[in-house]
Amino acid sequence: MIEPMKKVSVVIINKEKEEALKALRKIGLVHLQKLEGSSEKLNAFKEYTNNAVVSESILGEIKLPKKSKKQKAILEDSKVIKLCSEVVAKSERRKQLLEEISADTTELDRFTAWGSVSLEDFDYLKEKGIILRLYEISADKYSQIDSEIETILLNNDKKNVRFLVVGHETRPEKLLPQAFEVPFPRMSTDALEEEIKKDEKEIKDIEKFYQENARYVPAIVAFRKNLETDIEFENVNAGMEHENTDSENELAWISGYVPVADMEEFKKACASNQWAMACADPEEEDIEVPTKLRNNKFVSLIYPLTDFLGTVPGYHEYDISGWFLLFFTIFFGMIFGDGGYGLLVTVIGLLMILKAIFTGKKPAPLLGLVTLVGFATILWGLVTCTWFGLKPEQLPQWLVNLSIPQISNASDKLWTPFWKPDATEGLTTAQNLQIFCFTLALLQLSVAHIKAMIRNRKSLKILGDFGALLQLIGMYWVVLSMVVSSSIFSFTEKIYGFPIGLFEISLVGIGFVLSFIFSNYEGSIGKSVLESCKNIISVLLGVVNVFSDIVSYIRLWAVGLAGAAISNTVNEMAGPMWGHAIMFIAFVALLAFGHGLNMILNLLSVIVHGVRLNTLEFSSHLGMSWSGLKYSPFKEKDAK
Repeated sequence: MIEPMKKVSVVIINKEKEEALKALRKIGLVHLQKLEGSSEKLNAFKEYTNNAVVSESILGEIKLPKKSKKQKAILEDSKVIKLCSEVVAKSERRKQLLEEISADTTELDRFTAWGSVSLEDFDYLKEKGIILRLYEISADKYSQIDSEIETILLNNDKKNVRFLVVGHETRPEKLLPQAFEVPFPRMSTDALEEEIKKDEKEIKDIEKFYQENARYVPAIVAFRKNLETDIEFENVNAGMEHENTDSENELAWISGYVPVADMEEFKKACASNQWAMACADPEEEDIEVPTKLRNNKFVSLIYPLTDFLGTVPGYHEYDISGWFLLFFTIFFGMIFGDGGYGLLVTVIGLLMILKAIFTGKKPAPLLGLVTLVGFATILWGLVTCTWFGLKPEQLPQWLVNLSIPQISNASDKLWTPFWKPDATEGLTTAQNLQIFCFTLALLQLSVAHIKAMIRNRKSLKILGDFGALLQLIGMYWVVLSMVVSSSIFSFTEKIYGFPIGLFEISLVGIGFVLSFIFSNYEGSIGKSVLESCKNIISVLLGVVNVFSDIVSYIRLWAVGLAGAAISNTVNEMAGPMWGHAIMFIAFVALLAFGHGLNMILNLLSVIVHGVRLNTLEFSSHLGMSWSGLKYSPFKEKDAK
């Protein structure tokens, strides 16, 4: 459930606010409203943090000897600040040196064919009245240069000739346009080479500095993490609102949210600190109300996944943790699809739990989730007779007997619907699995609409939610008819004389009418209908979306089928190696690599598809946007 919150405001004496904030942080109950403080101290903290992040990135790339890794290098905060500042400065200098080397190298490359060029010599000759300029021209054009222009040939190759023009301050008028003037280098080529060597030496010194100080990375990390708390505190301290008076008793105040369950404790803390406090219930327009979830230990197994995804329901939305866990577990089992894979996952989860228990640690919730989904995969493999991609005839008969024939890989029988026991046409195993996927869709999406009906039970809007539920139920038959079998699930089909096909179509029409009239109800039916008319295209597309959302669940069958195909292919590739002693290692390696890769692909599929069905299809029918802000109280944090 989502814990109810109280919006609280605390008023204190402005001159005592720093001590009051320390006390408030020690209490650790108030989720503060967003503040943007500004102070020299805060700016300094942010600069230290930026320098620390850059230093971590640079020094963290240095590979240290194993002995150095085991030794913890301790450094005082003041020295960490100085070290990080030096690292950042040297990083900027290194970048500048690399740019200079690149520019100097480019300049040298320009004069590779010219040889050594000394600007001092050219300046000396110019003082003596001899002006020289550098030119380059294609080899076949050099002989065509006007004889009045005095030139000195320096060197040539098959394509170009390099020469000097004597006695001209500017380009000679009669010089062929094909002659390209080569600008002098910014300094002599020998000086460029020396500058490159000097810069390279300085870079090596910088890298040596990095190497010598890489052992302080853990100290920098610890400093940065501690600094996060200081920044949070100073941001609040500088961002608090206060009166602009010269009075000694000038007031300052701060607002936030406290869980209702902790209000008594918070009131006592305010009284003992002599703070003035006011509280009220959050209003619908309050968008910064944090969400704190409270569930039993079993339902809480889903938290590692939702934390990883960063999905938090809004304060005024639903807590679907239990439903999320239930359907995600089913989806995981179906997508992984192989009981053998599930057995491996379950064993790994149990071993890690036992290891934690034996070492005196509390098992991480993630291990519980891993074990649960592994067990679900075993069950799915059991009922579908899917074990490491092996064929049914390769499995023990007792394992085959435990599977459910209608969805088992061991069965190739056609199954007639229960209302047509004498029918000549039947359903294949694949079609039965498709029906199972669409039935899951009906169940999960129905839960969404029922929850919406419960929330709106005191309003006529409940009829709009009921209409959406009727559309869902009716559209279920449409999907079965269009995707699974148009003959078995025809629109004229009768079950024991009841016109089920016509009835399902009628549900879609009745549901649409109810949704059209009441889905936007806010006290007036006329306004609700008018709102639906304004958004008529969206309303009509809503019916199509119901169809597509149900069909979307077929991904559970399709992805599971793809995984089974891969595991079967791996077995076929490794099969010829079985029984050959020389090939045994290759046989084991191929099986381990192939099935391991398949498990990784299956895991990615679970994240993409299994999570999507909960956070998109299911949530959209609930009207959830996952726009919540996780409850994060202002409290002391232990440095790690």
